[in-house]
Amino acid sequence: MPKSLTSPASSKARPLALVAAVAVAAGLLGTVSYTATRPEPRTDVSRQEVAAGQQPDPATARLAKHARRDTDDRLARGRADAPVVLIEYADFKCGYCGKFARDTEPGLVKKYVDAGTLRVEWRNFPIFGAESEAAARAAWAAGQQGRFWEFHRAAYAEGAKEKGFGADRLDALAREAGVNDLDRFRTDRDGAPARAAVKKDQAEAYALGATSTPSFLVNGQPIAGAQPDAAFEQAIETAKAQAAR
Repeated sequence: MPKSLTSPASSKARPLALVAAVAVAAGLLGTVSYTATRPEPRTDVSRQEVAAGQQPDPATARLAKHARRDTDDRLARGRADAPVVLIEYADFKCGYCGKFARDTEPGLVKKYVDAGTLRVEWRNFPIFGAESEAAARAAWAAGQQGRFWEFHRAAYAEGAKEKGFGADRLDALAREAGVNDLDRFRTDRDGAPARAAVKKDQAEAYALGATSTPSFLVNGQPIAGAQPDAAFEQAIETAKAQAAR
């Protein structure tokens, strides 16, 4: 289990970057603390039990507003009006993020995104130094040519992060992702818009109290770390039932 918002090591986490978000972040931290320490989620939850779940509390409802639902968002997939939005705050150098990308996310896409139930919105949250920042900007640049998710898959392939994210390696990943205009890709990844977009996502994560990756919101409900598939499925089913009311 990675060190996360909810582990004992979180007591040593850096102060929140944005003081104005302290109240919201405190609610997030309290909720995630329960999420990470509760027993393993059941896989036999009935539809009746899901439907009987309580409505989101006010703090969760506020967090749900971080979903952008922008039809032009190149770093998102799924219907903009899907009843459930999963926001992921992640770093391309994070091994647990890679595990989620390889082992859990494809199943969620097949089961929920393809069915129109789920929208996935990516947030670049580089926390492991210069190469993390460079990979985040490169992913954004690939997105400008409609190849973000292909770049995401290549960058999270088994063993990819061990090769580093230097300039030549980022070019190679872009080629693997099918980015057509490499000159534009290089210009975009080093430009002010890429830096601003990554900084915006990073600031949002810090404002929520996130200090490690991956961190998630499912219609405002926090999930910390690369949890078992059942944890995400249960959160999505609960959010879907609540949204239907």
